[in-house]
Amino acid sequence: MTGSGSGPEWLARYASSLMGVFGTPQRVLVRGAGCLVWDADGKEYLDLLGGIAVNALGHANPFVTSVISSQLATLGHVSNFFTSPTQIALAEKLLALTDAPAGSKVFFTNSGTEANEAAFKLARRNTGGSGAKRTKIIALEGAFHGRTMGALALTAKESYREPFEPLPAGVVHIPFGDVEALKDAVDETVAAVFLEPIQGEAGVRPLPPGYLRAARELTARVGALLILDEVQTGIGRTGKWLASEDAGIMPDAVTLAKGLGGGFPIGALITYGPETSSLLAAGQHGTTFGGNPVATAAALATLHAIESQHVLANASAVGGHLRAGLARLPGVTEVRGEGLLIGFDLDADVAPAVVQAGLDAGFIVNSPGPRTIRLAPPLVLTTAQADTFLDAFPAILQAAKDAQ
Repeated sequence: MTGSGSGPEWLARYASSLMGVFGTPQRVLVRGAGCLVWDADGKEYLDLLGGIAVNALGHANPFVTSVISSQLATLGHVSNFFTSPTQIALAEKLLALTDAPAGSKVFFTNSGTEANEAAFKLARRNTGGSGAKRTKIIALEGAFHGRTMGALALTAKESYREPFEPLPAGVVHIPFGDVEALKDAVDETVAAVFLEPIQGEAGVRPLPPGYLRAARELTARVGALLILDEVQTGIGRTGKWLASEDAGIMPDAVTLAKGLGGGFPIGALITYGPETSSLLAAGQHGTTFGGNPVATAAALATLHAIESQHVLANASAVGGHLRAGLARLPGVTEVRGEGLLIGFDLDADVAPAVVQAGLDAGFIVNSPGPRTIRLAPPLVLTTAQADTFLDAFPAILQAAKDAQ
C-alpha cells in the first residue's frame, strides 16, 4: 500500500505531502523489534528514546500485538454512548495500581495533551468548596504539559506559547522547585497546581525532595487541587507505577499517557475521591476515540506484561547502571533522572550534534537543550545494550565536537 523507496526518496515525498511542524525527520523508520529499529536503507539503531517514553515494552511486542489484533478482530470502535469490558477493566486496573481511594474515577483520552486538557477543565470547576469561581492555576517555569490551547497555557516555553496568544487566562508560572515561591503563590484564589514530578522536556529535572509534600499541604489548606502530570514519568518509566509514589501523598488528579498503551495511543485522567471525581458532570467533557476497545485492550496488555515480566525492576536496575556509567564518562558534567528517564549534561553546547553523531553510530537519543541529552528507552532495555551506548559515547561526543 505504501510503495518502496530509499530514505532520501521517502523524505522528498514527506516534504511534499506533510505539514512541516516537526521539521525534517531524522530518518525514515520501517521496522522495529524490542529495543532495535531499522530505517528504509537497512541501517540498525538502538532506540534509546522509545518514541519519547512511549514504547515501554519496545517495538512489536508479540503479546501486545496479539492482543491488539484479537480485539480489533472482535470489536474495534464503539461511541461513548456505549462501553466495553476492556474500558471498564482498564479503569479498575489503573485505580488499583495507583492506590486510588473509593469514589475515584478515570477518564480516557487519546494522548497526554488531551489528558491535561481534561485536567485543566477539572481545575476550572473547582471552587474550593466556597462556591466562588476560581480561575488561577499555578504551574512551574520549565513545565511542558502539551501543545493544545489549555495544555499550552500550562506550558512555560515562550517560543511555544507566543505564536498562539492569547491563551486561556489565569495560569501563573513560578520558579521551579522553590517552596517559598509556591507558598507565596498558593492562596484561596488558586483552583489548582499542576506539577510534573520530573520535568522531561526541560532536561529531566526532578522536583527537589519534599516539594510534592509541601505542594500537597499548601493546596489542601486552601482548597486548591494538586494535579500531577505523569504523562512521561508514569507507567514504570522511573521503576515505579508513578514517579510521585515516594512522596507519600495522594494528589487530587493524575494524568497518564505515553507508555500506557505500549505504543498504541491512549491517555487517562485519574481523579481521586468522590469530591474531585464529581467536578466534571455529564456533558461537560467528551471524546470520540478515547477509551475505545482497542486502545484499552492495548493498555491492559501492556500493564499485564509490565507486571508479569518484572519490567519495573528492570527499569530500576538498568537505569541505575546506565546513570552510573554515564557519570564516569569524560565530557559528562551531570546526570539526572530515575529509572529509565535520564538526562545528562555535557561540557559544551553540542547536544544537537551528539544526536546526529549518535544516529551515524546507530543510537537514537534526544537533545532537549543545547548541552543536554535525554534518554527514555524501552523499559526492557538490557544491561548489555546499555553498555554498547556507554562504550560508544566518548567517540560520539568527540565526533559532535569535531563537527562544530
